[in-house]
Amino acid sequence: MSPRLLLPALLLTLVGCAAQPPASVHTTNPASSTLQGDATRPAQAKWLRTELYFSVGLIDGGPGSVSPARWREFLDKEVTSRFPDGFTAFDAYGQWRDHGAAQPERLATKVIVVLHENNATNNANIEAIRLAYKRITGDLSVLRLSQPADVSF
Repeated sequence: MSPRLLLPALLLTLVGCAAQPPASVHTTNPASSTLQGDATRPAQAKWLRTELYFSVGLIDGGPGSVSPARWREFLDKEVTSRFPDGFTAFDAYGQWRDHGAAQPERLATKVIVVLHENNATNNANIEAIRLAYKRITGDLSVLRLSQPADVSF
């Protein structure tokens, strides 16, 4: 190609690249936003908000506590693999008093919130996460709270 044609071709290529929207979920132009949301997530679906409560050990630490690295490994292997579109995890304080115990256990707690369609596959995935954590830690329970959710993206 001649040098005289190379520069205009290069400029057209650069302008074409600049005109492409960024591959992101964020917008730089709020006026372009709509209330339609994400068309791949149907509004007519029956949605649930499921919260899972995990003890990561006594509030003061000690034997049997789940380390931050181990918790992250659990999230990566057991939760992200089953809900790759996303979830929220946060720290909490929990108390649990077993039947007949004089005092409650004060527990460092992790909570995972998953918004998901109410179907057999997602229900099985939630139960698999609970079972995996009980197997890993030897805990007797992982509290589950599921309730209908009105979801919009």
